[in-house]
Amino acid sequence: MGHVVLFHTVHGLRPAVIAAADRLRAAGHHVQTPDLYGVPATDTVDEGFALFDTIGHDVVLDRARAAVRELPPDVVLAGLSMGAGVAGAMLAERPGTAGLLLLHGSGGAPEEVRPGLRVDLHLADPDEYEPADELDEWRQAMTGAGAALAVHRYPGAGHLWTDPDSPDHDPIAAEATWTRVLAFLGTP
Repeated sequence: MGHVVLFHTVHGLRPAVIAAADRLRAAGHHVQTPDLYGVPATDTVDEGFALFDTIGHDVVLDRARAAVRELPPDVVLAGLSMGAGVAGAMLAERPGTAGLLLLHGSGGAPEEVRPGLRVDLHLADPDEYEPADELDEWRQAMTGAGAALAVHRYPGAGHLWTDPDSPDHDPIAAEATWTRVLAFLGTP
């Protein structure tokens, strides 16, 4: 899986997203990190949600569509938190997607999953944004649709544990995550 598009969190395109992309690039992958906001990133979740509301869901998705338009059909759609939802939303328009990589949030509609699609989900355990009952429903629907789903939980980690600039940062859980992500992506 050589091409990856990595969508940012509700904060915007923060240094942690660029660092994550650089880590994947160092492993030989071609990674794009589109700025879905077009303005500087925020410092807090509340500011991020306010910015998202100002920009608008449709504009964010239009920018995501533009970002993937010229990419190979077998790109890996990846996202961090809110970006996981954006990656999942792009699945409907990218039937040849090589994989769906979801960090800090779930995404993707089961009706858009082709049988055998590799989906890797990484979540804190528990995660304040992913209620257990909703996650179980989503998991059952995705596997029922034929997704090759792997769910990785990180007990005790905060929601954005891979982000060194977040109070949730957990370096041990983050390192385990990136090891699993690189295994999911394989050798380009």
